[in-house]
Amino acid sequence: MRFHFSPKSPLLTLSSSSLTSLCLRPFFPSSPRLPSFPSLACHVSTGRSLRMDSSSPDPSSSLSIDSVADALKNQSLSGQDDGNSKKTNVKLSLEDLNWDHSFVRELPGDPRSDSIPRQVFHSCYTKVLPSAEVENPKLVAWSGSVAELLDLDLKEFERPDFPLKFSGASPLAGAVSYAQCYGGHQFGTWAGQLGDGRAITLGEILNSKLERWELQLKGAGKTPYSRFADGLAVLRSSIREFLCSEAMHFLGIPTTRALCLVTTGKFVTRDMFYDGNSKDEPGAVVCRVSQSFLRFGSYQIHASRGGEDLRIVRSLADYAIRHHFPHIENMSKSESLSFSPGDDDQSVVDLTSNKYAAWVVEIAERTASLVAKWQGVGFTHGVLNTDNMSILGLTIDYGPFGFLDAFDPSYTPNTTDLPGRRYCFANQPDIGLWNIAQFASTLMAADLISDKEANYAMERYGTKFMDEYQAIMSRKLGLQKYNKQLVNKLLGNLAVDKVDYTNFFRALSNIRADPGIPVDELLVPLKSVLLDIGKERKEAWTSWVQSYIQELVASGISDEERKASMDSVNPKYVLRNYLCQSAIDAAEMGDFEEVRRLLKVMERPYEEQPGMEKYARLPPAWAYRPGVCMLSCSS
Repeated sequence: MRFHFSPKSPLLTLSSSSLTSLCLRPFFPSSPRLPSFPSLACHVSTGRSLRMDSSSPDPSSSLSIDSVADALKNQSLSGQDDGNSKKTNVKLSLEDLNWDHSFVRELPGDPRSDSIPRQVFHSCYTKVLPSAEVENPKLVAWSGSVAELLDLDLKEFERPDFPLKFSGASPLAGAVSYAQCYGGHQFGTWAGQLGDGRAITLGEILNSKLERWELQLKGAGKTPYSRFADGLAVLRSSIREFLCSEAMHFLGIPTTRALCLVTTGKFVTRDMFYDGNSKDEPGAVVCRVSQSFLRFGSYQIHASRGGEDLRIVRSLADYAIRHHFPHIENMSKSESLSFSPGDDDQSVVDLTSNKYAAWVVEIAERTASLVAKWQGVGFTHGVLNTDNMSILGLTIDYGPFGFLDAFDPSYTPNTTDLPGRRYCFANQPDIGLWNIAQFASTLMAADLISDKEANYAMERYGTKFMDEYQAIMSRKLGLQKYNKQLVNKLLGNLAVDKVDYTNFFRALSNIRADPGIPVDELLVPLKSVLLDIGKERKEAWTSWVQSYIQELVASGISDEERKASMDSVNPKYVLRNYLCQSAIDAAEMGDFEEVRRLLKVMERPYEEQPGMEKYARLPPAWAYRPGVCMLSCSS
């Protein structure tokens, strides 16, 4: 398949079968044909300029994944916490937070500081103040675990001026606020400048472990990147962002976090379905927290403009490596990490000779690992544009997300995505690769990596995704090794019968590794999740369970040990859209207790939590109405 940027630009030719076809598509012969996206073996020709007008990939391809040398696994490229960091007892007031402003200090900024919508050139950010109008703002909910990341004393949430400060109405001492400039591909088409249209970063805080955390107010008012919008956010979308940021973290999925949710006391006009029926809704502001909000689009915007802006791509890359990937800066040059890119010229890719190559490989691997985790837990992001892809491999920008209820690989929670289902659940692995291809092309345009290094990064994405996905599915099934045929058949059965994904895997741990169980009793542990299935489907499921039990017997693990292991990776509680909506409905009437209760439940998703079983129930009929199960991009 070919991505055409311009006659002089990099030409990506990706030929292989899609990642989606490896882990989802062949299991659903009766489902509608899904759009195809780029795949593993990638061949990139070099160029200097970059015009973002790529089209969707060609579906014809064939799989090729080279094995990776052990040396790469031995070289630390993960940058992950080793878990040995000691907890501190530092408790700070808002005034005592240790602010650092490396982004505005080290990168070029906009000479103007007004919020007039415009094109901002040669700049990574614009300094701008929060401007959302407030009237008696109130603190709705907060995350104690995020406060700990910042060393923030929990008593600070009780301050009467806390809602004023985190709605943007009152300045935080030490903050230097700005909006970031970035671009992006939206639904496969280059959209040009986008940027923080309703998010304003307050700055970075260094905690007692010298970890860097960026604080950002979403819904705090206009910026130069707001285009025709007002820069504000409504309560319903703010509740969804706040709750899902924290829910994903406690599921063990990399994500941006949320410190607090504040209502502004003012109303915001929104047309939820873009049908001309706008209404006034309560306004709110979420304080998002991340080690960085840099995205693929942060680099793309400067590469797309060419000329002197290509130097900004390098500066941004250096900045990210220095502050967020320091292990790459410090890679040992004494032990070369050299790998074949898989073509015929016998050349090699040496990651120690080019830090940018090592960097893009790690970003590719982090992205692949993230998407594999989404697939494992049944999460659909809904808007995987390149401006919504974090360079840190985090889930970022929660809009029309959704967890799988009735298992459907073509499920998309985004009404805007319905015509082509580009961002449906089954397509997420390929879309992740497509986005990596755009990011790699950006670095090529700035002469930071070669075509072979770009190819290798994309190859690593494919290998990492499949390794991670197979490991996740094996753990979910309580197996010690991956059984492709068993998983294929299972996912096919789930799709045919529209089985609840979360509840099925939770119930599966109750299966006993006993081949002597009578045939008519095999499905008893799954009775609560296999609903309304006829005789033919019962036979299909019975056959699968028999094969599954054979695998369990062969593993030699006791039922008790396996159940404990499976329940630790198969959540009982996920943030279903209807649960969000119930909390939103109450909040819009002034009752915020359900938001807080739902947060507490989602903080322990793998525990039974007696008395909270209603939060694991199947969605009621009303949950499938528009505005609950599916939302628009701006929701």
